[in-house]
Amino acid sequence: MKKIVILISGGGSNMAAIVRAAQREDWRGRHGAEVAAVISNRADAGGLAFAREQGIATEVLDHKQFGSREAFDAALAKLIDTYQPALVVLAGFMRILTPGFVQRYEGRLLNIHPSLLPAFPGLHTHQRAIEMGCRFSGATVHQVTAELDYGPILGQAAVPVLPDDTPESLAARVLTQEHVIYPRAIAALLPKL
Repeated sequence: MKKIVILISGGGSNMAAIVRAAQREDWRGRHGAEVAAVISNRADAGGLAFAREQGIATEVLDHKQFGSREAFDAALAKLIDTYQPALVVLAGFMRILTPGFVQRYEGRLLNIHPSLLPAFPGLHTHQRAIEMGCRFSGATVHQVTAELDYGPILGQAAVPVLPDDTPESLAARVLTQEHVIYPRAIAALLPKL
């Protein structure tokens, strides 16, 4: 069985979209794959309840309990490895990962970013797109590399920027597309693992 471990920090809407797609599209039967665990760096992450309701193992590893980013990432990798994952999926995991962590899961570590990369890496993507007068924004699924929000692109979706958009309204429209392209990109990758 190809196991998928999903990392979250908050509500977990992308994680939920992935779990629902795995159920709806029978990833277990079609690809020999399952979401094995959801891990959060925050005990109050809303997505943990959804994962538990789906019968998925959940774990919490509080980054504040570690003296350095390296120490947290080492403990996180040890926890992830107990599930022997084929894929590690970042779904709103709000931590910058160390190069050593990224290298450990090279080619098996995915992220979704709320812009059409390579445009607007980092934070405040929707505000920046509006300020720059972009006519389109969107989301990108990519493999994670040591460089922030950079790596081979596995899927993208474009969303128009409307004249009266706020960062919040644009974010909401982009998020609906994230929920489509992230599961699709994972499903396309599974036969290659």
